[in-house]
Amino acid sequence: MTDSAKVRRHAERVHKLVASVVRSQIKDPRLGMITITDARITADLREATVFYTVLGDAEAQASTAAALESAKGLLRSTVGKALGIRHSPSLAFVLDDVQDQAKHIDDLLAQARQADAETQKLAAGATYAGDAQPYKEDDEDEDDEFEDDDELVEQEKR
Repeated sequence: MTDSAKVRRHAERVHKLVASVVRSQIKDPRLGMITITDARITADLREATVFYTVLGDAEAQASTAAALESAKGLLRSTVGKALGIRHSPSLAFVLDDVQDQAKHIDDLLAQARQADAETQKLAAGATYAGDAQPYKEDDEDEDDEFEDDDELVEQEKR
């Protein structure tokens, strides 16, 4: 098969080529504020996945996805010529929603911090419902047990 370092180099090259072509050659008005974030290519160099982000709402994301799909042929031929391999890899474009996921995680962490603070406030004024140690035995009973145990040990030694 193919060397993993070679696959990585090809993936980086695909990333740079697609970003360059999108920036300079594609003049589609549907193309929004796009950033090519990553590219991955399979070990057999047949399929490449290009990740991108779009600045804007869902409508801008949808129009950019349509523009990339329509420009897929130009991008594939450019990538194939530049890589110089026998088969041009097919391109798949995937919206990279890392920022949305990071925001969601930050919101969840903020909710957890708030819940912890409320729990600490409730715990600060809390008292036990009964004794602090309900299973604690009297000290006198414990002393008697130890004395009985000591007598048994002495009798066994004799």
